[in-house]
Amino acid sequence: MRIAILGGGQLARMMALAGLPLGFRFDIADPAADACAATLGRFHQAAYDDQVMLDELADNADLATFDFENVPQAAARYLADKIPFYPTPAALEFAQDRLLEKQLFNSLDIPTAEFYPVSSRTDLLAAIEKTGYPAVLKTRRLGYDGKGQFVLEQAEDLERAWQQLGDFELILEQFIRFDGECSVIGVRGRDGETRFWPLSRNHHRQGVLSLSIAPFSDVDLQAAAQPLCSRLMDHFDYTGVLALELFFKDGHLLANELAPRVHNSGHWTIEGAACCQFENHLRAIAGLPLGDTGVLGHSLMVNWIGALPDRQQALSIPGVHWHDYGKTARPGRKMGHATVHTETQQQRLASARRLAALADDDLERAVDQLLG
Repeated sequence: MRIAILGGGQLARMMALAGLPLGFRFDIADPAADACAATLGRFHQAAYDDQVMLDELADNADLATFDFENVPQAAARYLADKIPFYPTPAALEFAQDRLLEKQLFNSLDIPTAEFYPVSSRTDLLAAIEKTGYPAVLKTRRLGYDGKGQFVLEQAEDLERAWQQLGDFELILEQFIRFDGECSVIGVRGRDGETRFWPLSRNHHRQGVLSLSIAPFSDVDLQAAAQPLCSRLMDHFDYTGVLALELFFKDGHLLANELAPRVHNSGHWTIEGAACCQFENHLRAIAGLPLGDTGVLGHSLMVNWIGALPDRQQALSIPGVHWHDYGKTARPGRKMGHATVHTETQQQRLASARRLAALADDDLERAVDQLLG
């Protein structure tokens, strides 16, 4: 079976690495000539909405998926009219617009922070009267990894925020002083069978995920998170992997964002679960039986942002697995990740502290805060 992937980044790369042993072959499409998944299949360098490229994918592949939720909806729908396309392009519509996403959550009784649409200064003033300070002003579209956001701490921030973001359609969200962040990742097959991995406890820096710990052994939060994810998958008649990012406060969950794809906070599943998110996504969209999502031992994932540390030092740490995405270094770019996988929590903490020391003080503090 040949699978087309719209997007050639690290998620496509890890999907292909998981799929090749299963006998899958890949057509990978990306506008960037140096897309890091390009060498793992037949590569098509073109804009996502290039109709000639989309026709080539439809002629070559048996089905299609994506690794990037900002693929134009028109392109996804065009390809979905020609070959099976999973997950459904409808999921992209909501993942690409923060207001529609939050409205969908509310319609499915998935709790969120208070939010209001903002299209003008008048809207912004009216909304901040309701939320109070602090609040977060965000672009509705094309914001990810902390981009397109401005935290409003006081009235003096309003004008600066408007100057920076006022050319876009916006959403103002109540700022939640949460106890922590986590994510639930599920997979749903073509036949509706659904499975979940254990919750990941997450730490972000400047809006970018830097650390995930699994399993996050909070039975009550796990039991509360899975039905929220299920509602989204059932709503879309979903096929594939879906992630729901959450805040938790005083034992309650608030939804932040959905990701209709394999997710950064699930990278630990490559070594730490019986069947990883990448293999299970491919199994689901190909109509194969889903793999076991049970956890193996104790895991922690560190994202390398901007540059990779010394590989030899990292691999000298017990339980460390190295993933280099093959990218050219630049500030803010996800260059790779490392996973710590151990039999005991004590072993994980010891190795995590050594691994964090290769990065910076912030990561060391986060490891001690979340695991120490």
